[in-house]
Amino acid sequence: MDYAHPELLVEPDWLAGHLDDPNVRIIDCAVLEAYRRAHIAGAVHLPVHYYIKEDDPEGSDHGVLVMPPAQFEALMGKLGVGPDTLVVTYDDNNAMVASRLWWVLTYYGHTNVKVLNGGWHRWLTENRPVTFHATRAKPATFSATPHPEMYATVDMLKEKYAGPTACQVLDARTDAEWDGTNDRGNKRSGHVPNAHHLEWVRFVAQDDTRKFLSADQLQALLDEAGIVRGRPTITYCQGGIRAAHAAFVMTLLGYENVRVYDGSMREWANRDDTPLVK
Repeated sequence: MDYAHPELLVEPDWLAGHLDDPNVRIIDCAVLEAYRRAHIAGAVHLPVHYYIKEDDPEGSDHGVLVMPPAQFEALMGKLGVGPDTLVVTYDDNNAMVASRLWWVLTYYGHTNVKVLNGGWHRWLTENRPVTFHATRAKPATFSATPHPEMYATVDMLKEKYAGPTACQVLDARTDAEWDGTNDRGNKRSGHVPNAHHLEWVRFVAQDDTRKFLSADQLQALLDEAGIVRGRPTITYCQGGIRAAHAAFVMTLLGYENVRVYDGSMREWANRDDTPLVK
């Protein structure tokens, strides 16, 4: 079994040959300190919290829901991403935040985006060139048009998590978050009733390459978790980041009608009208 959509990934060999391509914008999604230490030549740093959320009026790093269109347009324009730009995302955390940026870009209509397979770990393991010199992109004009078919709200999940016509729900958190022993600071703990559980990090090889597993291996994990191909799916985690990673994997395999619950447990577990079980 091959990936249904291999074009969502880019291999280091290809990227190494396109570092000077003016139509390719490489975005490093790691924290600023890591970017300053070393990064792929030509990569720009994502200059906001890598969750890419709305501003939090209470002053913490990020809000609950995805960055609104106008703010995201300004961000991508600052990074030199235009309508025809090929964006390559990478990080140093098993593609978790790189997949989040893939999801936000795709949600806002920019589908010309790929995730570097193996990310920073594989780039270093293969002894590819790095630099500590920052890249500053020429500003561009970016347009963000939401695609609601990729997005799940709290009300949608409340309606869909149960019943004979329910969609399937995939919880991408850790075992401890799933069984409620780690509440992540939420008012309540546990998981959405009838959800399936598959921790996101299992999709990635845990050797030094940190590549995504083969299509056969990924399919086996989803089958084992009870995820059925052809059924609508909502993914969630704590803040919609690992959920985006799971959605990326499912899209890579050709699953359709996959939505990310962007508010996830940061929203769900801090309300009084949403059910949780342990």
